[in-house]
Amino acid sequence: MAQERIIVEATAPAPLDVVWKAYTSPEHVTQWNFASDDWHCPAASVDLREGGKFTSRMEAKDGSMGFDFDGTYTKIIPNERIEYAFGDRHAVIEFSPAGNRTIVKVSFDPENQFPIEQQRSGWAAILDNFCKHVGRG
Repeated sequence: MAQERIIVEATAPAPLDVVWKAYTSPEHVTQWNFASDDWHCPAASVDLREGGKFTSRMEAKDGSMGFDFDGTYTKIIPNERIEYAFGDRHAVIEFSPAGNRTIVKVSFDPENQFPIEQQRSGWAAILDNFCKHVGRG
């Protein structure tokens, strides 16, 4: 039986066009795509089109571990929605303008290795980092 998607949401302190660019540009992705300060994202690539690939290298700063997070975009609606597949799982990112701020909602299929709450908190931490990055301009 398929589990329900996990949903995390945050409000980025910038207008939609700025938020979209920060979410989809590799030079920005490397600045926010990690869950804690002892990790970083030294490399990222984005081919933002349906069928295009993305990858983010996530590593512990001490070099003790790392992995590539990668997938294929399955639907792109500019400034509104990104859908992608990663392995046999899927995720959807929705962007909603809220005045001079933007609500970013991420929903994704859970995996079976880690508890749901751990997955939710990890993805929420990354989204919080994203919002902090956008807020720094």
